[in-house]
Amino acid sequence: MNKKAILFLLCLATLNSFSQEILTKKEALAITLENNFGIKIANNNIEVSKNNTSIYNTGFLPTASISSGVNYRRDNQTINRQDGTSTSVDGAVTKSYNASLNVNYTIFDGLGRKYNYQQLKETYNLTELQAKETIENTYLQLFTTYFQIARLSENTSNLKEALTISKSRLERAKYQYEYGQSTRLELLNAEVDVNNDSITLINANQQLSNAKRGLNIVLGVEKEVNYVVETDVDFIEMMNFSELQQKTIANNTTLKQNQKNIAISEFNIKINKANYLPTLGLNTSYGWNKSENPATSFLAGSTSNGLNAGLSLSWNLFDGGSTKTRVANAKIALENQQILLEQQKVTIENNLKNTWENYNNQLFILKAQEKNVQTTQNNFDRTQERYKLGQVTSIEFRQAQINLINSKTAFNNAKFDAKLIELQLLQLSGDILNVDF
Repeated sequence: MNKKAILFLLCLATLNSFSQEILTKKEALAITLENNFGIKIANNNIEVSKNNTSIYNTGFLPTASISSGVNYRRDNQTINRQDGTSTSVDGAVTKSYNASLNVNYTIFDGLGRKYNYQQLKETYNLTELQAKETIENTYLQLFTTYFQIARLSENTSNLKEALTISKSRLERAKYQYEYGQSTRLELLNAEVDVNNDSITLINANQQLSNAKRGLNIVLGVEKEVNYVVETDVDFIEMMNFSELQQKTIANNTTLKQNQKNIAISEFNIKINKANYLPTLGLNTSYGWNKSENPATSFLAGSTSNGLNAGLSLSWNLFDGGSTKTRVANAKIALENQQILLEQQKVTIENNLKNTWENYNNQLFILKAQEKNVQTTQNNFDRTQERYKLGQVTSIEFRQAQINLINSKTAFNNAKFDAKLIELQLLQLSGDILNVDF
């Protein structure tokens, strides 16, 4: 291997050692889905709800139990017979033993178990929707923070470029002052501008570090803040408002949760009405009993075992009106859920209209700001050439520089604001989890 190749490899290794880690949007999303605290809790809640829908929690299975006991009795006894004789025993001991296997099963309970099981399934579906909403909110929180970092990264890059230009201007002002081609005021103005740009850059770097630490909380990991993020933004081709509105009504997670709450309330009415009907139960047991009696007893001892079975029917004809009250309150709760659904529809449709209008306005602003960047860049390039030729003052040059920085900052803000509004539209329409980031 020749010396040039070795030198090239050494340079490449050096560059790699100083390169920053790139945290892509896909990587950030994968880390969040695995480690985010809120998502972990939501998944655990799903497991709890899944356990509640198990057949072991529905009352459809019989119950079985084993019971046993031993009794010991010691007392002084005196018995008197019909012929006038009597017998006394001090310390008469009586022992008894018992054991039994009991099985009970409710054959019919007014269909309460059936409706309770269906309610548990709806509750499980509701928990899944709540977890989905948590994930949707986490998506929005993640990319709001991620794009904030991207915004600050681009603004910081622009500020670094501005500081480089200001430092170059300061060097030029020093040379011109030394050779008597400018006044000390020009030099001082250049120094002040360098200081101001340095302070602005320091503050921007601090905001960037703070934003990255905030992203760590969403990611659920402790990560050094020396990484960089992707700053490119791709916009999704949105459907027209009418189609978006229909999709929102059909798929919005909040509305679907309320629909599940209505179904749960309907089953709650049926569960309470089940108390109007009788309950039929089956009970059976196999038992063993043994006793050892003292001399005063007619029997010295006895042993028995056998199978017992029976049916029991109970019907609460009147419970003081408590069932009637529970049914009436359950109907009111259902009515409240239906009213809440209508309220949520109105609120979400209003939010959708506002967000849609903001999105279109922001896209227009983005195009306008892009043109402004081109205009201010051309103006700055011409002003910089004329400044080098001494045809414009440092104040005019500085104003052109500030205009360029402001237009680039405004363009970045418009770009990321439009993307965040787009994410809000996706969340409202229930589509945010289907987007490939």
